[in-house]
Amino acid sequence: MPIARTRELELLDTSVATARADELRGNLRDIRRANRFFGGTRAVINAISPHLERLSTRRGAVRVLDLATGSADIPVAIASLADSQGWQVEIVATDNQPDILAVAAASARAGIVIEAADARILPYPDDSFDICVLSLALHHFEPDDGRQVLSEMRRVTREVMIVNDLERSRLGLAGAWLFAHAITRNPMTRHDATLSVRRAYTIPEAKALARAAKWQGTTTRRVHPFRYVLTGSP
Repeated sequence: MPIARTRELELLDTSVATARADELRGNLRDIRRANRFFGGTRAVINAISPHLERLSTRRGAVRVLDLATGSADIPVAIASLADSQGWQVEIVATDNQPDILAVAAASARAGIVIEAADARILPYPDDSFDICVLSLALHHFEPDDGRQVLSEMRRVTREVMIVNDLERSRLGLAGAWLFAHAITRNPMTRHDATLSVRRAYTIPEAKALARAAKWQGTTTRRVHPFRYVLTGSP
């Protein structure tokens, strides 16, 4: 039997403003580790590389928007890739929680602009960016809000949208529990790790949200052990 999706909210959605600063930093550090160890960072880099290469041949920098950036580890990885290849990029990394933005600002590097933005109502004109990325965040949104986020990504993007997230499954649930209990004692991480998987969308559900948001040319790729990458164009 498939796992039913839960609507219970994560501490990262409800308790950031009241969490101890060291607990929040530790939780975002654990998310960076999860991205690194379980293929999230690599999945985004593999998805974005051909588009950066293609777009870099034109005049001017490639503009990239990263939503719900957390500690800005994905923008840092994209910027490092661009540097290694000689590609010119401008990256805007956003989140809607001030305490998380403070961590992102401390972790970011030159060429990454940190801005406050709600992914459901982006403060940018149509077609402002070449590429828009949403990494490990779609599961934080209920279906109506998730569709709205994907619609906003389409609205502000000229070329390609990329979503990297967890896939809801029993394997994912077991893996998240082992990860949280093996690498950290952080209470936010231990609370949210399995809950993230239980909130996550299956690949068919994510594709349905993208269709509802009017994405074109949508493709999905499973990233082992329990992630996926969803890409599309406006």
